[in-house]
Order: sequence, then structure tokens, then C-alpha cells
Amino acid sequence: MGVWHGKSKRKPSGGKLRMARGKRKYEMGREPVETQFGDEEKRKKVRVRGGNLKVKLRVASYANVTDATAGKTVKAKILGVEKNPASVDYSRRKIITKGAIIRTELGLAKVTSRPGQDGVVNAVLMEQK
Repeated sequence: MGVWHGKSKRKPSGGKLRMARGKRKYEMGREPVETQFGDEEKRKKVRVRGGNLKVKLRVASYANVTDATAGKTVKAKILGVEKNPASVDYSRRKIITKGAIIRTELGLAKVTSRPGQDGVVNAVLMEQK
């Protein structure tokens, strides 16, 4: 069963307006893929509107970590998820989303990509204090 991303409007009084038409397939959405940290990477390909493919990352074990000072990007193993500002629940469950702080072989890094949408974890190395 899909998630509907259409609009439902309300009257100024707060009552619901009846829609002039039904739902459309192109308004359909899906449940979010909550990328977890694990040993073996798992991806899922989904056909989206226009016949395109979207790669969703279900389990992540590696990240492309960029060191801004050196200007280099290295594939590094993810050792764990430090915290996720998106949700306390995500932090507890070790879910990787954009903005999450992950622990890698190179140090702490902040995720800049959307793994559930892009199929890859890109991160920027954080400065050590």
C-alpha cells in the first residue's frame, strides 16, 4: 500500500473540502527507507515516475569521506553511528540519514547525502578538537 502525497484542503471554518477528483498514481509516495549500519551493504532498486530507477540503501558499511582541508575523498569503513540530530529514536536505532554523525576509520564525519534516496553514504570529516 502506498503513501499519498496529494493535497487535502480545508475551509476557513476548519471543515474539510471534498475533492473534485480521486487520487492519482503520480501522487503516490512510499515509506522512507531507514538506512541502518551493518556489516554487509544492501541496496534496493525501485522504479519511479518517468521509468527512472532510484537506488535505496538499506544497510551501509562504507562511506565516501571527504577531508576538506586536504581536498581528498577516501572510501572508509563505518564503525558506528554517534548521533542523529533528526530523531532521538534514530540515534538509538543507529539509523543513518542526512546530518547524522558517523564514526569512521578516519574519525567523526557528518553525512551529507541522503542514503535512502541516493544509495550511497557521502560524508565530510569533522575537525577534531
